[in-house]
Amino acid sequence: MGQIQQTENSKDVDVQIIQNMYQKFVLECPSGLLFLHEFKRFFGVAATGEASDYAESMFRAFDRNRDNTIDFLEFVAALNLVFRGELEPKLRWSFKVYDRDCNGYVDRDELKAIIISIYKIKKGTKKDEDDFKLTVDEAVDRLLRAVDTDNDGHINMEEFIRGAQLDPWVLNMLQLDMNPAGWVLEQRSAQF
Repeated sequence: MGQIQQTENSKDVDVQIIQNMYQKFVLECPSGLLFLHEFKRFFGVAATGEASDYAESMFRAFDRNRDNTIDFLEFVAALNLVFRGELEPKLRWSFKVYDRDCNGYVDRDELKAIIISIYKIKKGTKKDEDDFKLTVDEAVDRLLRAVDTDNDGHINMEEFIRGAQLDPWVLNMLQLDMNPAGWVLEQRSAQF
């Protein structure tokens, strides 16, 4: 295996994995820009299927300047966050994954779309089957009740962060988004 780098919060980062991702980035994107279809191919995600919607949401969250591409700086910044970030910055990033239209709020439809993606991915990996005791609509309703403190039907970033920090069930429902590094590595290793 490659070198192991100890990070600030004691999580191991395999330097070889990062070097391989950089080499793959340069190989796939000699222009220095990664488009959505290349992003999916980069992580071994089919154009359609259980991980496709989630990958699209991740792409939007990585694309900080909203130009529909990810340059290497955005890519490195995102990897730094997912590999080394503390809980609150990860929650801020996760909120961006949920906020599909980038209006600063997560509404019921956005929440439902991501929960459907999470259910599909988790069912596909047979993980956390206890999470499926609720239907998608029941999970969305429970999340809204737990997080939407002003009951306006929208979740702003502060409500999202506070709700995830205060309610273990909410944080568990967001776990796939809270560990995008694990998801990325799982998708990459599934290719080999």
